[in-house]
Amino acid sequence: MAKRCWSTSATLPTTPCPCDSAGPASPPEQGSSGIEMLETDTFKLHCFQTLTGIKFVVLADPRQAGIDSLLRKIYEIYSDFALKNPFYSLEMPIRCELFEQNLKLALEVAEKAGTFGPGS
Repeated sequence: MAKRCWSTSATLPTTPCPCDSAGPASPPEQGSSGIEMLETDTFKLHCFQTLTGIKFVVLADPRQAGIDSLLRKIYEIYSDFALKNPFYSLEMPIRCELFEQNLKLALEVAEKAGTFGPGS
């Protein structure tokens, strides 16, 4: 079983979350997709950037498959429980119990399955 490592922000210490250290999200430049994956001997960094510029980053074992599926699931949870929350603002940390619960559940399901779906 591959060991998993989750990249986190200072505001959600145990879960992956959208991050943009430069401040509020800005849409990607036309024709630019930004970083999608960085691979080393010890880990792979996967990045999923939405059309609005929000970035989701996951660090994983290089042998781990299905990270793209996991990133799409995280985005789905973010859309359902953060963006639809009237008290959430893009510039603020996500403070939504339903978001955290559903994210943890998705990660637990992925852990039990041993893979995150097709592709990596």
